[in-house]
Amino acid sequence: MAPPTVRDLLEARGNHAFAMLRVETLDEAEAAARAGVELLSVPPAMIMDRRFRDAAPDCFAFPGENFFEIGDTQDFLRWAFPLFKHGADGFYCSGALQTIRAMADHALPVCGHVGLIPSKRTWTGGFRAVGKTLDSAQLVWRQVKALEDAGAFAAEIEVVPHAITAAIAERTSLFLISMGAGAGGHAQYLFADDVLGQTRGRIPRHARVYADFAAEHARLQGLRVDAMSRFAAEVQDGSYPAPQHVVDCDPQVVADFRDWLEMQ
Repeated sequence: MAPPTVRDLLEARGNHAFAMLRVETLDEAEAAARAGVELLSVPPAMIMDRRFRDAAPDCFAFPGENFFEIGDTQDFLRWAFPLFKHGADGFYCSGALQTIRAMADHALPVCGHVGLIPSKRTWTGGFRAVGKTLDSAQLVWRQVKALEDAGAFAAEIEVVPHAITAAIAERTSLFLISMGAGAGGHAQYLFADDVLGQTRGRIPRHARVYADFAAEHARLQGLRVDAMSRFAAEVQDGSYPAPQHVVDCDPQVVADFRDWLEMQ
């Protein structure tokens, strides 16, 4: 099947809850696709890898990086056009509204960001919920309306009280992607690292862990250390390489070769 279109996503709002993950590897992308995750946030390089669409042929893929990794409006356009050519379905952009407007003017499907925007967190007080007061809830609404006016089709709404998200969802034309902002969003978004239990240190409140890859990684690392230790010990005590690990030849060839070397 082909990935859903922007129109498909917009028409499904309120009728279907979409699952979305940030994946970092082709293995994760393939697993997400096989698991029925419909939307993927991916590193831009993954879009350029021909293997990606073999791994996730029917997922709507948003390449995304922070605006300071890309630059100004013209930099964003130069970044987006090749990705669009290679099959990107939409683009995450936390940059200026003029950048979102320019991308939308070129019919590039753009997803903005409202609420807690990690790259702009200094303006809202750090890594904390946005929208718990009337003033900050109004700020989120103004951010949503500004994205609508700029031509975005979607917005990631992050760490906003669920009732505020639900009220906004009733009044916006945007496809809302909720990260810790409640079921009022049209998609629920988590990082694969959190879902798989790979995150080290603090796990966000909104994240849910479904596996313990950290323990499995630790087990595998122990196996690596053990195997490499035994290899090093065998090299050092002379038991590796053993006769079965080397290539032999006729002893006369060796003798002739040594005689030849002496004459060089």
